[in-house]
Amino acid sequence: SIVFPLLGHLMIVAKKCAEQVGLPRGYRLVLNEGPDGGQSVYHIHIHVLGGRQLGWPPG
Repeated sequence: SIVFPLLGHLMIVAKKCAEQVGLPRGYRLVLNEGPDGGQSVYHIHIHVLGGRQLGWPPG
């Protein structure tokens, strides 16, 4: 399946993006998918969240 290599590549790119924008203390990756993930146009993308302490549960 192409999905697993693609997800691995996206994780590597997300890490590089986090480094480039200066998130040395860490970050969180969020992937939303499908109608319950808030999508109306179905596609894959990853949000890189960082710059402050993030709580759990998110929101």
